[in-house]
Amino acid sequence: MRLDVISIFPQYLAPLELSLIGRARREGLLDLRVHDLRDFTQDRHRTVDDTPYGGGAGMVMTPEPWGLALRQVVRSGKGEPPPRLVVPGPGGAPFTQAMARALAAEPWLAFACGRYEGIDERVYEHAAQDLGLEVSVVSLGDYVLNGGEVAVLAIVEAVARLLPGVVGNADSLVEESHEDGLLEYPVYTKPASWQAAPGVRRDVPPVLLSGDHAAIASWRQQQRLERTAARRPDLLHPSQAVAVAPGADALAGLDLAVATPADAAELMTLTRACWAPEMAQQGTCGAAQETLQDVIAGLAVWRTWTVRSQGRLVASVRTRPSPDDPSRWQIGRLMVAPDLQGRGLGRALLAFAEADAPSGTTTYCLDTSTRSQTNLRMFRKAGYRVATPQGAQHGTVVVSKARR
Repeated sequence: MRLDVISIFPQYLAPLELSLIGRARREGLLDLRVHDLRDFTQDRHRTVDDTPYGGGAGMVMTPEPWGLALRQVVRSGKGEPPPRLVVPGPGGAPFTQAMARALAAEPWLAFACGRYEGIDERVYEHAAQDLGLEVSVVSLGDYVLNGGEVAVLAIVEAVARLLPGVVGNADSLVEESHEDGLLEYPVYTKPASWQAAPGVRRDVPPVLLSGDHAAIASWRQQQRLERTAARRPDLLHPSQAVAVAPGADALAGLDLAVATPADAAELMTLTRACWAPEMAQQGTCGAAQETLQDVIAGLAVWRTWTVRSQGRLVASVRTRPSPDDPSRWQIGRLMVAPDLQGRGLGRALLAFAEADAPSGTTTYCLDTSTRSQTNLRMFRKAGYRVATPQGAQHGTVVVSKARR
């Protein structure tokens, strides 16, 4: 990737010679060129600013040196498609991880570091209309800096580290903050128990020492949700920020309703999301392969409940008397959206499904995957035991519980 930076303080970009970005430059992964805007001035004072038309405080950067600098940068490409021009400014679009990934896909970026009250607006028009550049004004946040150089340092680091070979372990980029809309979970290293002060020890959470990778993954996901809700609730869909009460109260504040065919598309999406791990393990799963018409047909023979938060479908369960024995109450498709699992919603929804049974019910029963240890543990805690080692589909088991 090639990067060109135009600034009146080229020495401000010296940190880009350091650390991983500096190494990427030395290894040829990054071609970064810094240009002094004053080299494109025409007077002996090397003037780059003047008073604003219409009055007002401060100075405005004049268009002539910018026009010359941008034209030289474009011409240096020797016929290559022009770069995308990024101009840091408080009036721009917020810079995000998604934007960093989009910029990392560009072969050539140019940065214009404004100062004072900004760059004459005609420079933007010239760059887009006369030079054919795609111009993006980008803001680091809702505050004002003295110039664009600090923003360029941040943007270049965020973009360059996404290029192949810049970060040694590419896996370290996967679970970082903002990669999927959530903040990163807390991290720990040795020692497992740290004497932080006299009489005060601070220990690593036991789950991280357990060796139970499924439990660790669940803990980390929960930590990401809680940290995002506490620090950046604006990143969450309102349903993800739901405060779940313990026990049966976990459904409090959520909207429960009997599903209709209008819910079928969302139910199919939720089913596939919840059965994805089973699909990965077994390569097939009837529930995840159902068509929209199959889901609609199921609504006719099961009473299906939807659970919504702020309009989003977050959970579902369906119930019916067994066709072979009406005293047996079948519970099926107990589903909680993956990002909300581990909060007690599944256990509360199971209790709700049991309470939905008619008075003649003697037994609750349901099918579950033999490979889903999390579900099997939940059902065991709820009093269910294996009744039939082979369920309706391959790889499932029937568990049941007597009604008290």
